[in-house]
Amino acid sequence: MKIAIGCDHGALDLKNQVVGHLEAKGYEVKDFGTYTAASCDYPDFAGAAAKAVASGECEKGIVLCTTGIGVSVTANKVKGVRCALLSDLMTAKLTREHNDTNMMALGAGVVGPKLALEIVDMWLTTAFSHDERHQRRIDKMMAYEA
Repeated sequence: MKIAIGCDHGALDLKNQVVGHLEAKGYEVKDFGTYTAASCDYPDFAGAAAKAVASGECEKGIVLCTTGIGVSVTANKVKGVRCALLSDLMTAKLTREHNDTNMMALGAGVVGPKLALEIVDMWLTTAFSHDERHQRRIDKMMAYEA
């Protein structure tokens, strides 16, 4: 599986830990930056990662900033993306089972590295349920893009 990842300066350290963790598990990672701790604008990196997911270049995406809010809002502006801001294991599991999210966001100032990696693992290993009620709701949600 190919995973897009992007962050701003506030989440650079956590992004690098997530990249190393993913690569150690055999995932292919496309890193859209940032690559330095210099102040930058999160939409540049979250948007690029989201476009890679929406186009099919990457199957899933992870975006990070200090709170996770800005990158999740940015990613959700890209047609075809369903990005969930995650800070616990239950929502990581349910957003895949119920919402079939293709992107997730983390706040480096909200979750520590150990929990962040557990959230990533839960999100990546949980399949969509394919229950009719969940698909119906996703279809209604995505219709708002039209």
